Amino acid sequence: MRKLTPIEIERKRHTIEELKTIERHPIYVLLDNIRSVYNVGSIFTTSDAALIKKLYLTGYTPHPPRKDIEKTALGAIESVPWEYHKNPVDIIKELKEKNVKIIALEITDDSIPYYEIKPEDFPLCLVIGNEITGISDEVLSMCDLAIEIPQFGIKHSLNVAVAYGIAVYELVKIYRTSHASVK
Repeated sequence: MRKLTPIEIERKRHTIEELKTIERHPIYVLLDNIRSVYNVGSIFTTSDAALIKKLYLTGYTPHPPRKDIEKTALGAIESVPWEYHKNPVDIIKELKEKNVKIIALEITDDSIPYYEIKPEDFPLCLVIGNEITGISDEVLSMCDLAIEIPQFGIKHSLNVAVAYGIAVYELVKIYRTSHASVK
């Protein structure tokens, strides 16, 4: 085994032009009042790697153009389709009209483990909430279900960008596994 060189890694990457023609995973993401520009930049980077359909930044979530987001996003602002909207409710209504299931990443009285999402739950929109207060009550009331990441220590909170990475990659795995078995 040997580590690939930067040139070898570069050869494996898609170009921005190629990304415009590739079918993306049917996963939308809505950020509900995220505070940290660094979390937003990190979520952009992870969203690029996971090839999500679209990222919605809502409320007071910082959004481009901002140098601090762009620095952390490592170019993903150009490769991830995204939009900013003040009101997340408008986006959720629009997605529901397109039969997109709205799924909160939140610990609730009815949440299920994140790995129990079913193939029939796609397309879906994963809602990520504020680092301190979580998803707003108004947005949570519009969600079809909630998923949580089981945590086994004292703390029951992960950094929002870390939690997003864990959840979105599991969603990609579930989708790709079910999609591959259909073919």
